[in-house]
Amino acid sequence: MNHPHLPLRRLLALGAALAITHLMSAAESAATPPAPPLAPASVILLWPQGAPGSLGDRPQDKPSLTAFLPEPAKRNGASMVVLPGGGYSNLAPHEGAAYAEWLAAHGVTAYVLQYRLGSSGYHNPAMLQDVSRALRIVRAFARRDGLDPARVSVIGSSAGGHLAATLATHFDAGKPDSPDAFERESSRPDVAVLCYAVITMGEFAHAGSRNQLLGPNPSPEALKDMSPELQVTAQTPPCFIWATFEDKTVPVENSLMFASALRKAGVPFSLHIYEKGAHGLGLGRPGHEAPPWADECLYWLRERKFLP
Repeated sequence: MNHPHLPLRRLLALGAALAITHLMSAAESAATPPAPPLAPASVILLWPQGAPGSLGDRPQDKPSLTAFLPEPAKRNGASMVVLPGGGYSNLAPHEGAAYAEWLAAHGVTAYVLQYRLGSSGYHNPAMLQDVSRALRIVRAFARRDGLDPARVSVIGSSAGGHLAATLATHFDAGKPDSPDAFERESSRPDVAVLCYAVITMGEFAHAGSRNQLLGPNPSPEALKDMSPELQVTAQTPPCFIWATFEDKTVPVENSLMFASALRKAGVPFSLHIYEKGAHGLGLGRPGHEAPPWADECLYWLRERKFLP
């Protein structure tokens, strides 16, 4: 396996695939979380024996985490689950691996979640089950690997931002008596970063995300439950929120409504509304410059003591 022109991360990824089967079996059966050595781009199935409500054995039926690790000297103890957007119909790579590499460069142990999608036949609660399980696994890994289990976070963009906000308002403390060590962990993120997030299922909803998440005829109760701005409590974690005034896909009202709900509940937040920029900018790319949200997010994470 000699590829001198590939980055080290990709070389390690090739080797990591060989160990996945063993890792998945251990994660399901062990009384404590598995303890193989972490490697960049290693992949972990959330449920090696099949996700709850699985519709088959296709790749899209198997939610997973892909790890992106900082260099050992840079590792600062924080972990983050990355939730790409895509309207609950696909997963945008520039909001997944690109974010994870950015976080890893700043010392954060990052995991990109491949969650189940409406386009693959799944609706709520499959997506929430996936992100909840992912957060528990990453917290267990933090304990195992000498990282800080009290600094485990989530970042999501667009529909991934909706999933992050949903987790921030629908978490639990874990099940202490569960035989599954992962399920004993809390699913509450310690902070949440929401990038041009879909929030409401009401007036300013992104119709595509709503339909993929809830199906064509959701009940009023489902619409309310999946509108995070209506589910905020004093226990919702602090949030960093950013969006643009020019966003024609997910109206800026989504971010404003969530920030208002946080304010009413007394939950700290940092809100950034930039004038310029279309939907889905991520970290920016040639011809589509992003506002300086990434630097401001890092500043906020340091203010929160999430980063050193």
